[in-house]
Amino acid sequence: MSVAALLATNAALLALLFVMLWLICLKTRDVTPIDSVWALGMVFLASTTFVQTGGDPTRKTLLIGLCAVWGVRLGGYLLWRWRAHGPDRRYQTMFAKVEAAKGWGFARASLLLVFATQAPLLFIVCLPVQLGQIDPAPPLGLVGVIGAGLAMIGIAFESIGDWQLLRFRRDPANAGQVMSRGLWRYTRHPNYFGDACTWWGLYLIAAETGTGLYALPGPILLTWTLMRWSGAPTIEGRLKRKKPGYEDYMRRTSGFIPWWPKQA
Repeated sequence: MSVAALLATNAALLALLFVMLWLICLKTRDVTPIDSVWALGMVFLASTTFVQTGGDPTRKTLLIGLCAVWGVRLGGYLLWRWRAHGPDRRYQTMFAKVEAAKGWGFARASLLLVFATQAPLLFIVCLPVQLGQIDPAPPLGLVGVIGAGLAMIGIAFESIGDWQLLRFRRDPANAGQVMSRGLWRYTRHPNYFGDACTWWGLYLIAAETGTGLYALPGPILLTWTLMRWSGAPTIEGRLKRKKPGYEDYMRRTSGFIPWWPKQA
């Protein structure tokens, strides 16, 4: 199968998945599950690629395996969080503003502002696990091993960060306080840093092949999205308004790459 045919097939399958999810969300009037599908959708595309390609078996297994560990863990966590805490208020606020400004109903707003934007982003970000499974050669080498190690570090870093934040929030004594313990002492976004490490690692595995080299837009887009668009800027703007100590935390703590906190 050609690269174009593979990507076209995957794009069609992803579009079908998103249309089905959109129809379900129309019934519930809640698009929060899209967050978990963001991660699980990448596992879906890694799997559809696996059955369509004849690339190096070791590389294919490593790519789909690491992607599955990352995606199932993150997707499951976000799904649990939705079931435990209900709809994401960010989406509710966005829809209310759009309805007031443009008169869009839930169906149109959710389709255009959530599903029609998330699907292309998901498709591009997971290019490493698509393009990296195509070429039968060369076999996995040093760069791929380094990439696998980086991906595993990223998965562990993100998982530990999420666990630490969950424990912090469950303690009533921490209500209104800023999380600045554990990994959060060294970076304001250990989950985002872990995400980026995971996908840069997957890219290194893919990049050992000629076709996989072209997956570079994936980790670049993910890193930019997390740090400059819908990730850190959105969260930090809200936390600065809600938590009086957050600006001080920002001044002393690295925004992305873990580092020792600055002295007050």
